[in-house]
Amino acid sequence: MAQTSTTLSGAKSHEDDLSATDISFTATGAEYKIKTTSTSLGRFSVRDLITVTGTASNNNTFTVKTVVSANELIVEEIVTSEDAGASVTLDHTGFVTDKAKGDGYYSQPDGLHTVAYHIDSSVNDDANIKLRMQGSLATTPTEDDWFDISGTTIDQNNIDGSTLAFHANFTGNYVWARAKVSGMSAGSISKILFNH
Repeated sequence: MAQTSTTLSGAKSHEDDLSATDISFTATGAEYKIKTTSTSLGRFSVRDLITVTGTASNNNTFTVKTVVSANELIVEEIVTSEDAGASVTLDHTGFVTDKAKGDGYYSQPDGLHTVAYHIDSSVNDDANIKLRMQGSLATTPTEDDWFDISGTTIDQNNIDGSTLAFHANFTGNYVWARAKVSGMSAGSISKILFNH
């Protein structure tokens, strides 16, 4: 089979923090929501990572699964039902890309993959940023099925201001692969490319 190249992500920038007192959390069966009555959550997108602080029970990082409306998000991780009232902060700390088929999906024997991360120069000032690839062996992965792939991490220790593109090769028969960007507090990712 010929090599396959995929753009996992186009340009994606850090969004400013959002603080409000009308943010509530609802768990209904296996559906977990972050809701507001008037504050817009429109700055967040599917697969964004949002770190929540200021709550009694939901201080955690959540992955946006669905944007229901400008006032309602469904997240992957479990939330505890909690009424609005406290001053809650939602911090956009990164994102995960959509999944892409890996060599394991096609039962390819070599398992060789390559990722290229392209960052904006403003990311140089971001001391907590971490870019990495994740793999899954599940045919229909949930958030719990993803794991970090060794040797694919780019963090502040690798970013020196002179290089804006980084690559990593990795081997494995992953059914699915995706990129994860966490600890983002400034700047933007220009693109993430994946080849197998």
